[in-house]
Amino acid sequence: MISYERLWRTMKEKGVTQYTLIKKYNISPGQITRLKRNESVSTHTIEMFCQILKCNVEDIMQYIDDKELNNDS
Repeated sequence: MISYERLWRTMKEKGVTQYTLIKKYNISPGQITRLKRNESVSTHTIEMFCQILKCNVEDIMQYIDDKELNNDS
């Protein structure tokens, strides 16, 4: 599974809100919802977030093995 938990942490550190993404950078609310739900998004979307936040891909997303998730339950 891909987790976007790091995205929210990076946004907080850089002082970028969801409102800013929507109003200033024209990110669709639907894309933000997909990220909140850890659903798939295009590499173009990831690239846009890297440009906006001036960060690397690993500051936005992380792969978590499904087996690790099941062991934590």
